[in-house]
Amino acid sequence: MFELADPWVLLALPLPLLVARLLNPQPVSGRALLVPDHIGGAMLQAGRAQDGARRIPLRQMLLWLIWALTLVALSGPRDLEPVSALKVSGRDLAIALDLSGSMVRDDFYLDDRQITRLEAVTTVGADFARRRGGDRVALIVFGSEAYFATPFTFDVEAVARRIEEASIGISGRATNISDGLGLALKRMADSEAASRVVILLSDGVNNAGATNPRGVAELAAAMDVRVHTIALGPKDLDSAQAGERGVVDATTLRAIAQVSGGESFRVKTTDDLVAVAEALDRLEATDSDGLAAEIYRDYWPWPAALAVVLGCLALWREAA
Repeated sequence: MFELADPWVLLALPLPLLVARLLNPQPVSGRALLVPDHIGGAMLQAGRAQDGARRIPLRQMLLWLIWALTLVALSGPRDLEPVSALKVSGRDLAIALDLSGSMVRDDFYLDDRQITRLEAVTTVGADFARRRGGDRVALIVFGSEAYFATPFTFDVEAVARRIEEASIGISGRATNISDGLGLALKRMADSEAASRVVILLSDGVNNAGATNPRGVAELAAAMDVRVHTIALGPKDLDSAQAGERGVVDATTLRAIAQVSGGESFRVKTTDDLVAVAEALDRLEATDSDGLAAEIYRDYWPWPAALAVVLGCLALWREAA
């Protein structure tokens, strides 16, 4: 819908006429130059009179156009553009991603191509983050230590890019599940979101840090934070042989989810990982209505530019 941001500015349109009447300018008196008729004085005076009669109305018209266009530009012509409402879920969602050394194992397949666990997680995880429009999403990465990779933000594209850029070693090569979950809860302590959720993905066994993961899960339950856990890897502690490396503690991750009121998922293939992402989308839906933003397209540069062009034309005529 077209409108003027400040329509009252147009009330100044007759201002030059009012100023002219109030000032009441007097004709300038002075000596006149007399030109004898025999050298063409009469013709010269007639030519000047005709030139003046021709130029003055055009000059006045240009000045009035410049004044009117300037006022139109100052009044702020604009148009309200239709913008779809941002779906706001009222949810804070933290993704806690395991970047321990075991994530380099290449025991996953994507499009008939053998890939590492990290490649599988970053591919599916980034796509999952991009579908969280309306949530405030944060990314925590953990290995031996836990770090905030991105703060809570509605910019899910930025979170997805950070997931795609994740690399092994930035947080150490051990697996500190307790600190990863604990850091997410710490950042959620002051959150006023109606719903607070942590998605915890790990492919190993908690072997760093002084805190028991189940104890951190109890803290999450006390804070009313749901923790959904994803146990990643072809083998877990229950099915692996004694001393086998690269196995995941699915039992502990399942207990974390149960204590906090979340869901636990077991992922052995890339297809499983995709199915988990879709299941989480259903569990934590983002289809609530949001508030539409009012976005305006401004048109003031057009009358302003035309006023500048006419001003240059008026100056050129005066100088000619």
